[in-house]
Amino acid sequence: MIDRRLLENIDWFLVGLLLLNSLFGALIIYSSSHYLPGNYALRQLIWIAASLIALFLFLVVDYKVLLTYSTYFYGALMLVLVLMLFTGTSIAGAKSWIRISSFQVQPSELAKIALILVLAHFFSERKTSYISSGTAVLGFGLTAVPFILVACQPDLGTAMCFLPLLLGALIMAGLRRKAVVVMAIVCLLAGIAGWNLALKDYQKKRLTTVVFPGKDPQGAGYHILQSKIAIGSGGLFGKGFKKGTQSQLRFLPARHTDFVFSVVGEELGFIGVVAALLLCYLFVSRIFRSAGKSRDRAGVYLVYLVGTIVTFQILVNVSMVIGLFPIVGIPLPLFSYGGSSLLANYLGVSLVLNVKMRRFVNI
Repeated sequence: MIDRRLLENIDWFLVGLLLLNSLFGALIIYSSSHYLPGNYALRQLIWIAASLIALFLFLVVDYKVLLTYSTYFYGALMLVLVLMLFTGTSIAGAKSWIRISSFQVQPSELAKIALILVLAHFFSERKTSYISSGTAVLGFGLTAVPFILVACQPDLGTAMCFLPLLLGALIMAGLRRKAVVVMAIVCLLAGIAGWNLALKDYQKKRLTTVVFPGKDPQGAGYHILQSKIAIGSGGLFGKGFKKGTQSQLRFLPARHTDFVFSVVGEELGFIGVVAALLLCYLFVSRIFRSAGKSRDRAGVYLVYLVGTIVTFQILVNVSMVIGLFPIVGIPLPLFSYGGSSLLANYLGVSLVLNVKMRRFVNI
């Protein structure tokens, strides 16, 4: 059980922001899917309750213990990801899911938490001003394994989420300028090679339609065009709850998952968009400010990496639905429908709370 003194140090304001964002998301999910079979909003509420329980269960264990066993968590998740390539349930062309009764679980979302733990443990042990090339290479290796396994499912959107974790860890550990230049060159070469050798035709179309969506309005550009129409038609105050024509008449694809932010814009208008972004900002800023309450380097790494991945997903999703980024299937944290994504975000926040509530514990 958790010591009562530790309970007094829980950041209840962060917990409140977490729930407020989640319930706002569930409300929009209901509006965008109430006419569909599947009870998506009810399922999301069930996942919120289950994730909240998991959050508090995670708090029972000191984050130092979690870091100690991080390599085992990481290894177990990597093994699951390997098995997914052969036994995973295929949804939307990706073997990313394990079906449990009427629910599906996406192990790659939980792999984000495993990578956060193992990177925080690995880099916090190196207490020099600058990291060595060997340390950087090992960090690359730890990130490359889940990236490649998830990309092979194929789920490029989720695979991309591992990269900012590595970059954030390297920056905090102390990257030399020469290393930054080398990384930029490697990324450029990898991008050229990926375009010519790895990307499939439909993935290339997603990239080109960001600039020229009108060239294929019924194909690769359809998602972006419909999303822009939905957001633009909302005006200042929106069309009203459950009254969005793009979402209610099913013109807008993936309206309760990847494009849930488009529904906010259409039904709640500019005011709703500002409110949603303000909630996201308050949530993320509260996470990052928690780093100053850490008792050690490992705690700082945990907080910053959780904040980094949440911020990355928010920026990519919002940029995606307004046509500034390719459609890569990255959900809006806490707003988009999806139990695995929700659980991963709750566990990430649990790590932040864990660090902050144990700031007075002796090291």
